[in-house]
Amino acid sequence: MTSDVQTAPETADLTDAELPEWWRQAVVYQVYPRSFADADGDGIGDLRGIRSRVPYLTELGVDAIWLSPFYPSELADGGYDVADYRDVDPRLGTLDDADALIAALHEAGIKVVIDIVPNHTSDRHAWFQEALASERGSAARARYIFRDGKGEKGEEPPADWQSVFGGPAWEPVGDGQWYFHNFAVEQPDLDWSNPEVRADFVRTLRFWSDRGVDGFRIDVAHMLTKDLPEELPTQAELDAIPHDGQHPMIDRDDVHEVYAEWRQVFNSYDPPRTAVAEAWVDPSRIPLYASAESLGQAFNFDLLEADFDAGQFRRIVSDNLALAASSGSSTTWVLSNHDVVRHATRYGLPHLDRDASGRPTRKHGNEWLLSGGTEPAVDADAGLRRARAASLFVLGLPGSAYVYQGEELGLQEVADIPQSERQDPTFFRSPGEDIGRDGCRVPIPWTASGSSFGFGSGGAHLPQPEGFGAMSVEVQEDDPASTLNLYRRALRLRDELQTAEELTWIDTGRDDVLAFTRPNGWTVVINFGDEPVALPAGEVLLASGDLDGGRLPGATTVWLRAAG
Repeated sequence: MTSDVQTAPETADLTDAELPEWWRQAVVYQVYPRSFADADGDGIGDLRGIRSRVPYLTELGVDAIWLSPFYPSELADGGYDVADYRDVDPRLGTLDDADALIAALHEAGIKVVIDIVPNHTSDRHAWFQEALASERGSAARARYIFRDGKGEKGEEPPADWQSVFGGPAWEPVGDGQWYFHNFAVEQPDLDWSNPEVRADFVRTLRFWSDRGVDGFRIDVAHMLTKDLPEELPTQAELDAIPHDGQHPMIDRDDVHEVYAEWRQVFNSYDPPRTAVAEAWVDPSRIPLYASAESLGQAFNFDLLEADFDAGQFRRIVSDNLALAASSGSSTTWVLSNHDVVRHATRYGLPHLDRDASGRPTRKHGNEWLLSGGTEPAVDADAGLRRARAASLFVLGLPGSAYVYQGEELGLQEVADIPQSERQDPTFFRSPGEDIGRDGCRVPIPWTASGSSFGFGSGGAHLPQPEGFGAMSVEVQEDDPASTLNLYRRALRLRDELQTAEELTWIDTGRDDVLAFTRPNGWTVVINFGDEPVALPAGEVLLASGDLDGGRLPGATTVWLRAAG
């Protein structure tokens, strides 16, 4: 028996890449450039390496790629410390290489989304170097957030604030002033009340749009604007301030003045450029970022914090489809990205403890990473089965789906990385508390053997485990039951079946089984339990694992089409 129908604004032929709203139900593949493919053999992935793999992306069947930062950077934060927003890191290529990559992807029918990092620059950015060389009160320092220190000579920080990556958030510059950095010390925050800052980012958006970029992913979109009082609150006082649009630091209402200006820029192109916000905010405030007057779409990260659990998945899907409908946008589904433990590993770990609101009380996978991947014990086989089931479920939902490089291979998180080879500033600034994100950024394997498993001829900038060869593209291409071929078939079928942004939940009579239909008779059923259940009637189009005759095994998803 069917029940509540959930819809979002309807658009015909949503999979047509030529439509202005191609992004509404697109499959977007995230490329972390330094770990995707290395063409010049220096151990770091590059733009020519990505271009060499365009046939792979075409065969996979993605609609767009999202490129994490490829700008000049000292890699204090994996490229998110940008020294020049309108150039390419020489280790990754040149502007000509960027143009050639965009052209090759467009020729293959693949859209291009790039990362914009507007909250902060690198401390090597020309602006910040000018600020350091300038006097207090100068126009150069006004582009950033400088404050006089406390004490007789300004030797004490303006406040006891802690950065996101651990350690103090204020850094002295030697003349009694300190600058604010929400993240690493090499990432000074910009002052978005400064018209020069706003104008420069408009130039950046136009620079890349003019080169053919189709859209932008906005890093920490909720943190740009700030209104710091003369007397700064303590960290405890800051933490107690509600996030209601008036917080001095986070998710301020006035950030949407910035995005309204950006929207005018996006809409001046034909077709309009797209944008998606990385905004870790209360769900009720996501529509502000996803509205047509603002960025147009926002990430929903709820599945990144969810266990492999039917009740959690049902609530998350229903809530986020409703949020998308309220803003006129479409929702986004994300199971893995460059900041979290890969979901093939997360689903092999014990369920998280949760507070009264259902939020996890600790970071998913952190204890396991801190132990070097030994405690608690991870069930890799179960994790992969659940990951395949969750992925097939998500790819059946209305909205856009984001696939992180390597998840189509079923890659596990790499936990056992020697301290001497780690790169993430989180690890160095919070010893013993957060191991960092290097484990999901290890270069992916292309071949079963050879130097760095085909990543490049000069090794890999992060160590790959021996087992990577068995998970490589080369091995999986020849295996019809591989995770790679599951994704390829799913993306081809999704392109054929995708229709209006609507689903109807089906009452399965079980707490551990979810099912829904899409308007053209496409039915998706997932069994979160351990025991097989009866398979509904219909033509089997695809399953995430072997079916047990007329039964659906545990940790398995099936796509069906109604008979007739």
